[in-house]
Amino acid sequence: QVQLVESGGGSVQAGGSLGLSCAASGRTFGFGINAMGWFRQAPGKEREFVAAINYAGSIKYADSVKGRFTISRDNAKNTVTVTLQMNSLKPEDTATYSCAAGATLPGLARGSADYWGQGTQVTVSS
Repeated sequence: QVQLVESGGGSVQAGGSLGLSCAASGRTFGFGINAMGWFRQAPGKEREFVAAINYAGSIKYADSVKGRFTISRDNAKNTVTVTLQMNSLKPEDTATYSCAAGATLPGLARGSADYWGQGTQVTVSS
């Protein structure tokens, strides 16, 4: 069993920065869960992929966040933490951001996740 605990988020003006962290406890990298990442869902819209990283450090970004968001991971004993640094935020980045974990990077980028976090709100005002 894997638990994903998110932190960060909040409110910021356009052009500002925020960071999100997701700590995964349990058997993750190397035990069937080899990729972690972030999705977001704005009111009235479908959930969309944002960014993901796998155990080897390979990364995928949605086109809408390339050059503005940076995902990274920190492997520690029994815990993997994935961080999403969001810069140059725009009002259209406003959404609930959820951490997710899955078996493969391509699969996770397509929305195939085995575990989800509870979600954290990001609000960008103009």
